[in-house]
Amino acid sequence: MRGLPRRDHGLDQGPLLVGDITRVRLAIAHPVTQANPERLTGNNASPSPHRVIISRTEDHVPHSQARTWADQAVTGNPYAWAAYGALADALTQLGDDQGAEAAVQRMLDLHPSTASFTRAAYILELQGRTEEAAQALRRGLEDASNPADEAFCQHYLGELAFNTGATTPALQRYRKALALDPSFTAALAGAARAEAALGQSDRAVTDYRTAISRVPQPQYVLELGELLESLGRPTEARAQYLVLEAEQKLFAINGVVDDLNLGQYQADHGNPRLAVTLLTAEWGRRRSVLVADALSWALHRAGQDAQALPLAREANRLGWRDATVRYHRGVIEQSLGDDQPARTDLAGALAANPVFSPLHAPDARARLARLEGQQ
Repeated sequence: MRGLPRRDHGLDQGPLLVGDITRVRLAIAHPVTQANPERLTGNNASPSPHRVIISRTEDHVPHSQARTWADQAVTGNPYAWAAYGALADALTQLGDDQGAEAAVQRMLDLHPSTASFTRAAYILELQGRTEEAAQALRRGLEDASNPADEAFCQHYLGELAFNTGATTPALQRYRKALALDPSFTAALAGAARAEAALGQSDRAVTDYRTAISRVPQPQYVLELGELLESLGRPTEARAQYLVLEAEQKLFAINGVVDDLNLGQYQADHGNPRLAVTLLTAEWGRRRSVLVADALSWALHRAGQDAQALPLAREANRLGWRDATVRYHRGVIEQSLGDDQPARTDLAGALAANPVFSPLHAPDARARLARLEGQQ
């Protein structure tokens, strides 16, 4: 991206924080003109946006369909700024990195606002440009027009802080988000993650349980299960894993494809071969760095390290500084006997975030100690 625009854009018409497909449909039905953007963002727009960045809608629209609708919207009206956000979300998930960046840049050019700054932050984070991502989020926070959108920016600043090992500042950001919007479940789960990393285990378990009681996202259930497992509470951990399996069955009954989350769970806590099957199918649908990482790890867990390594490298094609991604690659390299790259990646994972996972961070330290002892 060329950089963040100046603050001379006037009033924000209301941020769109995810690929809100209902707004894209509205753009097709009621074309937006440069002089009349309220068709998409004002009183005639859909209800307030969801607060999960780069995601599917509540209707679980496939990313390919989201891209089609967004393409139709921007073709019909090149000034439909919110449609570029939906297009960027879909292209990011489909692995079209250049297309996603171009869509976000166009959105910034048309309508610099919380909606465009948050998307720019995500693109920058995936490229390993974390300070620039934080700068974009701070701009989004300045432009936020209501407490819920301020809360979203505070939460995502917390995510950036946690992912770089700044656990206490992350917890402060999550709590600021909750003060602005007590119903913001993602911020509560983020606080639980930070509390666990800081050794506040009882509070973390309580906050995870509260978050799950509100919104039983598979990610929250899995994180609680792994925290309980790390605390030596296997029966409680297994109960969470059973909840996650039940959720996945309900998704399947309702026609929802969630192979990424299910594959990640199966790789570590279930059937790695099933994980490979699920994630291979997901990789066929979308070539994102998230899927590349998940599939590489599933292949490793299934004993197919030679096939896993190219995908582990693919997961870092943008320069993403994610500790889990580097840990996965380091373990795969170690399994293949590539000790020097393994040392580099395991050390890099712990340098990026020494508390990235209650289960895997201790394993990374143990593996690195063994490798260094062999020198």
